[in-house]
Amino acid sequence: MPPSQKRVRRYDPVRTRTAVLAQFAHVRAAVAALTDRQLEGPSGLGTWTVRELAVHLTMALSHVSQNLELPEPALAKPEVTLLEWPFSTAGRAGRIAEDVAESAAAGHQDLGALYGEVADRFEAVVAGASQDRLLPTRVGVMRLGDFLVTRAVELVVHTYDLNEAAGLDIPYDRQALAACTRLLADALAEKAPGGSVEVRVPPFAVVQCVQGPKHTRGTPPNVVETDPVTWFRLATGRAEWAQALDAAKVSASGERADLAALLPLMS
Repeated sequence: MPPSQKRVRRYDPVRTRTAVLAQFAHVRAAVAALTDRQLEGPSGLGTWTVRELAVHLTMALSHVSQNLELPEPALAKPEVTLLEWPFSTAGRAGRIAEDVAESAAAGHQDLGALYGEVADRFEAVVAGASQDRLLPTRVGVMRLGDFLVTRAVELVVHTYDLNEAAGLDIPYDRQALAACTRLLADALAEKAPGGSVEVRVPPFAVVQCVQGPKHTRGTPPNVVETDPVTWFRLATGRAEWAQALDAAKVSASGERADLAALLPLMS
C-alpha cells in the first residue's frame, strides 16, 4: 500500500517507551504466577502453548534491543512507515513461529529470568537512542519511534491472547492501549480513505473513512462506535463483525456503516 499523503498522527516517543515497559511489566507479573500446567496448555494461537506465547511476548522488546545493537542500516530501500506496518505483517507468521520454537527450545524454561533480562536490556539500550534511528526490522527499515508504537500494539494484542488462554485478567496500560487503538483506527482510514463513515473508539480515536458523501456538520449519517478492546479484536481478526454487532459490542448506523469487508486489518 502506498504511503499516505494525509497528515500522520504523531506519538511521543518517551510516553510510548514508558507504555511499552508498563505493559510488559503487567505481563511479566502475570506470567510469573502461572503454573506449569497453565504454561503447557493451549494458547489458542495455532499449535503454540501458553509458554510459547509467553516467550513470544518477550520478543516485542528483545527485537528492539537486538536491532539497536546492529549497525544502523543505510536507507537503501524505502522505509516502512507506521501506517504501512499493519499491512506488512501477514507474511511473517512462519518465521515468527520458527523463532518462538527455537527460543523456547533454547533453555528458556525460566520465564522469570527471561523477562527480567529482556526488560533490563531494553531499558539500557533504548533510553539513549534517537527516535529517528533506523532499525532493520522483519518488515523492512523502520524508525525507532515508529517501531516502538508497533511494540505497543503487539503487547496489547497478545496480552488479550494470554488472558483468553490462561483465564487471566492482565490490565492494559492506558497509553499502550491508546497507541494500539489509534494506529489501527488510522490503518482503517488508510485502507478505505474517504469521509462518509465516522468510526469512534472512545476515548482514544475518531477517524473518517470509506468513499462517498463527506460529512461536514451535525450528526454523521454513517457512524460506527465501539470500545478499544473490541476494536483491536476486530482489527486483528480476534472477533467477527457480525458477532460483535449481535453482542452489542459495536453500534453501526447508516447504510455505509458495515465494515465487515474491510476487517481484519491484520491477521
